[in-house]
Amino acid sequence: MPLLEVTEYGIYCEKGDFFIDPWKPVNKALITHAHADHARWGSQKYLAHHDSLPVLRLRLGENIKVQGIEYGKELTINGIKVTFYPAGHILGSAQIKVSGNNETWVVSGDYKLEDDGISAPFEPVKCTHFITESTFGLPVYQWEKQEKIFEDLNQWWQSNQQVGKTSVLFAYSLGKAQRLINGLDPKLGKVFLHGAVWNIIKACHEQYNFKIPLFPVTRETAKQDFKNQLVVAPPSALGSPWMRKFQPYTTGIASGWMAVRGQKRRRAVDKGFVMSDHADWNGLLSAVKATEAENIYVTHGYTHIFSRYLSELGYNAHVLETLFEGENIEEKEG
Repeated sequence: MPLLEVTEYGIYCEKGDFFIDPWKPVNKALITHAHADHARWGSQKYLAHHDSLPVLRLRLGENIKVQGIEYGKELTINGIKVTFYPAGHILGSAQIKVSGNNETWVVSGDYKLEDDGISAPFEPVKCTHFITESTFGLPVYQWEKQEKIFEDLNQWWQSNQQVGKTSVLFAYSLGKAQRLINGLDPKLGKVFLHGAVWNIIKACHEQYNFKIPLFPVTRETAKQDFKNQLVVAPPSALGSPWMRKFQPYTTGIASGWMAVRGQKRRRAVDKGFVMSDHADWNGLLSAVKATEAENIYVTHGYTHIFSRYLSELGYNAHVLETLFEGENIEEKEG
């Protein structure tokens, strides 16, 4: 029996008696990061990187039993060695290395290779078995440098100001929203935040250090206060009555899916920014190569296409069916 296997509860280590990002309540859950498809409610005990703890408590409840761990610190659970390494996905995100029985596995969770200036940069981990996502596992998905995206974003905001409009930017409330805020030009004005984004930043205030003024959108906020400013909200707010208070406004969305022609029109926004907290095609290939693993297991995304391509490169690659959703989860959370 391999050291890790997939059960109806999730990725399981029988010898260590723990699960990694389980999708049902279990006794011991090791969590790669705090996105909802990887960190679910109901388990008796959680283990995650220290920077994930505020959001885990915010989303799963203040009373959950959760233990924090630093990157690079080896922990032994029932004779099995466990170590967390940076995944570069969002603040506190981790790859989890599991060693025992002469096997070394790395469960990468979600990851990206570009340093976003907020999360600890991705760190390749050598192993014999590597479990990788494939959210954007097609050659069409190749990201520009984030500095270019930030330049476009600030120019968009400035051009909207010149015609007296509020800029409403849609981005996932955990991870991408904070990354975009970090790239905004403080000289342009104020940033107002939807409650979902504000609550996460408030919970993690000790970990973030933004230069631009941030304010929550409340019922008491006067409509004229929004003029020429920028509002950050989750995609779930698009088209909702909540948007009325910002009129006149222009909308934009930041997503990896914007790389495909027609997505901006289908999402009924005025501007699309191609940005993702997941690795692009080249990033996925680079990460796989850096592990030096012979056995690759491909989850959530273009699993069959990416797995087949890895096989052609000489890897022992397989599709691993899981309930993780990658960037698709952005459409469901607020």
